[in-house]
Amino acid sequence: MIPQYQVFPTISIVTPSFNQGYFLTETIESVIGQEGDFHIDYIIMDGGSTDNSVAIIRHYDSLLHEGEWPLKCLGIKYRWISEPDKGQTDALSKGFRMAEGEVLAWLNSDDTYLPGALKTATAFFGELPDTGLLYGDAYYCDAVGNVIGKYRTEDYEFDKLAWFNFICQPSTFFRRDVFEAAGGLDDSLHFAMDYDLWIRIGKRFPCRYLPRVLSSYRLHETSKTISDETLFANCEEALNLAMKYFNWAPLTRVFNSCRSSCRNRLTGPLSKIGVVIVCMTLICTVFRSLWLNRGIQINDLRLLNKANFRKLFRSRVEIMTGKKS
Repeated sequence: MIPQYQVFPTISIVTPSFNQGYFLTETIESVIGQEGDFHIDYIIMDGGSTDNSVAIIRHYDSLLHEGEWPLKCLGIKYRWISEPDKGQTDALSKGFRMAEGEVLAWLNSDDTYLPGALKTATAFFGELPDTGLLYGDAYYCDAVGNVIGKYRTEDYEFDKLAWFNFICQPSTFFRRDVFEAAGGLDDSLHFAMDYDLWIRIGKRFPCRYLPRVLSSYRLHETSKTISDETLFANCEEALNLAMKYFNWAPLTRVFNSCRSSCRNRLTGPLSKIGVVIVCMTLICTVFRSLWLNRGIQINDLRLLNKANFRKLFRSRVEIMTGKKS
């Protein structure tokens, strides 16, 4: 039976965090400041931070319990744990096991919800209760909160997930029963756990796009999305998942992985020359694509388009945000 959410739903938000005190205040306030006819079940999973994170978390715990925070929703259940974990996915999994809401989501400790995000999400599930997963638009912002672009979100098309993750994690919400039926998060993944979950949900349940900006996705030097230290592992994980679920190593994903690998291998002046990096990346991409796909993949032909060729000399941030650095 499809659950109905028209009557005062509870939405559970999990925030995994580790030494993110610089951003944490803004993240927390973006959740507990949401307005609407719903209850918020907010769970912060701190990985044993050594900065001021715990002090910030305790501060809002006190404000809420003492009635000093101005509630704009029907009620907030605020819970937190600070202890060592095995990483972001482990923290999220523990948080979701504690969750009590009919609708679930997670918001990383450097991202924020825009005003009205939770009201929009709960209303959407009320109007279309068979929706398994809802995703909206998101702004990219820099370390101090300036908008620097917009996430490339599109109408839902399951097969397109093979080469392009158009579902923006902080603007995504899903039903609790759907999350559990899909098997939850894969704790063996460290970067593409969201991509993996979207695919598993998309195989079995309706996923829908709402063209409205729901969150801000922060890009900064230590972000796993763009950090040079983690980028190759991030790209490899997404590539392996595409091969696992679609039996295909998409050319764009192979290219991203090869480019990250080449950038890491080049040293000295050569690492600053764009033409050298691109040439090495293209050679690596051709040979690795042929090897992984055991030949030429017909599906790759549609990826050989003008838009993708234009990305050859652009940085990852430029490609993501659509703007020059």
